[in-house]
Amino acid sequence: MTQTTGTAGAAGDPPYLRIVATIRRRIADGELAPGDRVPSTRQIAAEWGVALATATKALTTLRLEGLVEARPRIGTVVAGSTPAAPARRRPSPAPDTEPELTLDRIVRAAVEIADAEGLGALSMRGVAARLGVAPMSTYRYVPSKEELILLMADAAYGEESPADAADTTDGADWRARVEVGARTLWRIYREHPWLARVGSLTRPLLVPNLLVHGEWMLGALDGHGLDPTALFDIHVLLYSHVHGLAVHLELEADAEAATGQSEDQWMDSRAPVLRELVDSGRFPTFAKVIGSFEDGYDLRLDALFELGLQALLDGLTPVVEGPGRSHDPGPGPV
Repeated sequence: MTQTTGTAGAAGDPPYLRIVATIRRRIADGELAPGDRVPSTRQIAAEWGVALATATKALTTLRLEGLVEARPRIGTVVAGSTPAAPARRRPSPAPDTEPELTLDRIVRAAVEIADAEGLGALSMRGVAARLGVAPMSTYRYVPSKEELILLMADAAYGEESPADAADTTDGADWRARVEVGARTLWRIYREHPWLARVGSLTRPLLVPNLLVHGEWMLGALDGHGLDPTALFDIHVLLYSHVHGLAVHLELEADAEAATGQSEDQWMDSRAPVLRELVDSGRFPTFAKVIGSFEDGYDLRLDALFELGLQALLDGLTPVVEGPGRSHDPGPGPV
């Protein structure tokens, strides 16, 4: 879409106010209805040719006016009931002093941006704009974006601990404890899809709250006669299952933002390519399996997480407990 700056706002207004005026007009005209996604910070930056911080300031202004709201992993949408906006709205005069700024506020604001827009939309200037402070103010608390991301990750991992569910787990049952630990991590990644993109398996994050989760898993596996290398290998293997699937949460969100297509829409657009592969005769098993799906294959990350976790634990049971031991899942659901 090509931006025409003459459609809304005055020529002398700062860029962010011209963006606000245009989006406000789209909402007032019904072009954007309640619940519709408004352009993300990245889309605004590309459409108007402005910096991400300017785009963030525009969305923050609209949010403060009550016209839009941020929804995690959906983005910024038109608020459910939008108040009538004036034809032209100028910001209140800046106060003599900045709002009280703390490290906790900076980290929380950064997490909110990453949750709503993805890690690629995060910038120090964008965080400052969201908080309504001078661009350089945040650097008094955090020296760099890299350091901020580490603090964000530590805060996210600290939102929930496996010990919170300890009262529902038999302390002597290593498998039940591992399941609690794995599901706790999965919920955190589900809440913050950007988190799995921050650290890799080979270069792990050394932040205290992630080690809380590692300590829980190691404690569940300890005391079964495993040598230290085997014990830590199993811990890494279990973590890699959770982390490896979680990476795709952010990847899919980024792909949808970049293409404007949902996963299903993207697959539909590739139907001719898929049909050509199936009809080629080179992949008979693939063709047979794909052809057996009445309504196509539904990739469900939550189901894959559970399937993989149970398969891993079934395979690890004789390793942890000794040969000849296997897991008895008990009677199936009634």
